[in-house]
Amino acid sequence: MRFAEFLLLFFGLVGVYIAVDVPGGPIPVLLVAGALIVVYLRRQRVSLIGARDFRGVFGLWALVSALTVGAVAVFDRDNLFALPRENPGLWLLIIMFYPLVSVYPQELIYRAFLLHRYERAFGTGKRAAAASAVAFGFAHLLFGNVIAVVATVAGGWLFARRYQRTGSLLAVSVEHALYGITIFTVGLGQYFYHGA
Repeated sequence: MRFAEFLLLFFGLVGVYIAVDVPGGPIPVLLVAGALIVVYLRRQRVSLIGARDFRGVFGLWALVSALTVGAVAVFDRDNLFALPRENPGLWLLIIMFYPLVSVYPQELIYRAFLLHRYERAFGTGKRAAAASAVAFGFAHLLFGNVIAVVATVAGGWLFARRYQRTGSLLAVSVEHALYGITIFTVGLGQYFYHGA
């Protein structure tokens, strides 16, 4: 029963949303879904923040960021640091608001809710992390490109495993925000922007 619910919510409902291309972009939907999930998680006594366990977060992020800068410099030099160079105001707005209006709701949905609600279907280990990663990547079909999907499946796996190890929604939200800010800073933002 829970597995069918998982498929319906994370693939059926999300698939319809992607196909219909609802005006206004994903942020309003994320905020509403996040608010509903907060109510659910509080009733289930699941922490909305968790421990401040950042072990390994910053070192891995620094390494991946350096590799990403190198890759963009080699394969798409014209876009390297394009957003902060060409539109620093928008870049600053993204840095300030992206963690709150996009990252935290996504982590509520794809880590805290999914990994707790569907524990009976997937357990608490790698199968559950894979379910989280695939569902997270599927939602990013919204952006219509392979880079967004591949990057978010990989990120979804990383965030799910971190959440499983630490129980910290704060840690995975900070980690997710760091990678997202890197993406928008180094010149890959066009792959993760809905344009609404």
